[in-house]
Amino acid sequence: LERLAYAEKFESILATKFNTAKRFGLEGCESMIPGMKTMVDAATLCGVTDVIIGMPHRGRLNVLCNVVRKPIEVIFREFMGTSNQGSDDVSQDWSSSGDVKYHLGTSYDRAYPDGRRVQVELLPNPSHLEAVNPLVVGKARARMDAQGDARGDAVLPVIVHGDAAFAGQGVVYETMQMVALEAYGTGGTIHVICNNQVGFTATPEQGRSTMYASDLGKAFGAPIFNVNADDPEAVC
Repeated sequence: LERLAYAEKFESILATKFNTAKRFGLEGCESMIPGMKTMVDAATLCGVTDVIIGMPHRGRLNVLCNVVRKPIEVIFREFMGTSNQGSDDVSQDWSSSGDVKYHLGTSYDRAYPDGRRVQVELLPNPSHLEAVNPLVVGKARARMDAQGDARGDAVLPVIVHGDAAFAGQGVVYETMQMVALEAYGTGGTIHVICNNQVGFTATPEQGRSTMYASDLGKAFGAPIFNVNADDPEAVC
């Protein structure tokens, strides 16, 4: 409940304080935040030490703040355009589209009271959202090789998708079909499809041919769980 409250409050403050800015809000899918935090908790209990996340704009600031623990004052500074970095810094909004703050990533080392440690990392990404997928699994594989983790027990790649992008972008399938290749396997990636029923401007029946956006996973025998976002406990 506390995690859900953090997620919901974050959205409402952004909506009040920056009501004219482009806000790729998580409204209606806030239960993704407690779900992802529970996922990190459960994974670390199973021996995971590195969580590498890639995700689109939708809900990104909420994940940065409440899952990866990016300082909230830094996020607000980016909204106000007073980020105190030099003009040669890459985070400057050179695109004039106002959404560069949604392209930034961060990394955070978290320690649990019982001594467990986990590094949670969110990769930066361009506006072409699903382009980050091969980077996530590639970075996970590189870290596995560097740590001598042959099966991927300690490194967990997580990719968050919108429903329309997951079903519609070719790079999703291209990345998934490398699952069993010797040099590319990661021991499995968790895909979270945050489905708000509107693929930017199109309804599901205008954007895909199957009932569920996740049906692509059937091609690889992936276990698929459809959970109603209105039931946060079920999500967790």
